[in-house]
Amino acid sequence: MRRIVVVGAGKIGSIIAENLAGSGDFLVTVLDRSAKALDGVSKRLPIERREVDISDVAALTEALTGAYAVLSAAPYHLTIKVAEAAAIARCHYLDLTEDVATTRRVKELAANAPNAFIPQCGLAPGFISIVAGSLAKKFDTLEAVRLRVGALPRYASNSLGYNLTWSTDGVINEYCEPCEAIVEGALREVPALEEREEFWLDGVPYEAFNTSGGLGSLAEVLKGRVRTLNYKTIRYPGHCQLMKTLLNDLRLRDRRDLFKTVLEGALPATMQDVVVIFVTVSGMLDGQLTQESYSSRVFGDYAHGRQRTAIQTTTAAGICAVLDMLADGRLPSHGFIRQEDIALDDFLANRFGRAYQGANPVDQVVARVA
Repeated sequence: MRRIVVVGAGKIGSIIAENLAGSGDFLVTVLDRSAKALDGVSKRLPIERREVDISDVAALTEALTGAYAVLSAAPYHLTIKVAEAAAIARCHYLDLTEDVATTRRVKELAANAPNAFIPQCGLAPGFISIVAGSLAKKFDTLEAVRLRVGALPRYASNSLGYNLTWSTDGVINEYCEPCEAIVEGALREVPALEEREEFWLDGVPYEAFNTSGGLGSLAEVLKGRVRTLNYKTIRYPGHCQLMKTLLNDLRLRDRRDLFKTVLEGALPATMQDVVVIFVTVSGMLDGQLTQESYSSRVFGDYAHGRQRTAIQTTTAAGICAVLDMLADGRLPSHGFIRQEDIALDDFLANRFGRAYQGANPVDQVVARVA
């Protein structure tokens, strides 16, 4: 029984803890500075709860001492603190961050480290990177890699076509920060909320536009090997223009605390959501220009006495599956590990990774179009 520390008892951290404790193979401790948040973790499972100030690296390091691994589900601006504490405590480190600067710092900490550092283990970056990396490895040469992901309400009822299903801070951050992309073979930063496109999946119209952080380390890995690489967030049509009005015209990008208050006061949460995943890779294969696509819709589930949203299910499943593969010896035990180095088949075969097959497996398709 390996001791695992989960940092953060919020919407995702609590589900991670319940997944791991419910497996019967891990001793789980959850850390949070909020007693109220800790009280929300399931009491049906043997989970230790500890009130710790996550911003206090010394206190955090003490809590991590002797642990096999720490899984960070803390807000993105505190993730570096967790990584630094893991480096001192010499326990394996996994996180869910989309923040590019945080991942750069994690990579620095991983250099010559005796423990593994595996950032970006959620949905995007995370699973989406595993899909793209696995598809890309099949090609002789690459032309374009396009990643599209969205966590959406199944029943949109406002002009934004959106409900709050995960971190408001995370949503604002990805809408405001610059985005990495490869354009005409060159690595560039492109603005968020731009390069909007429309498409249909299973008869449903969507739009997609640039957002920050979703590529993870794919841009670094594929630089010089692909002509086009980009990541876009999926929303229902009309969302992008309204967000640009709020962030740019009303200048709420400069008052993010106010914007958070507005969103949380106006947009209701929902448990009825769906995660839409759509990846296409094109290039030369056996002398022919070929495209391979992966499309999946994942819905929420019910476990350990509570209903879970699709974004909770997918995000928690991602980091739990990677931890499981690490513990089973399927991943390197030291240094910096990228999501795209993980095999898609191995991930989907994992007991936690199977959540990505969705409530209805016929929704999932891997297709080749010549």
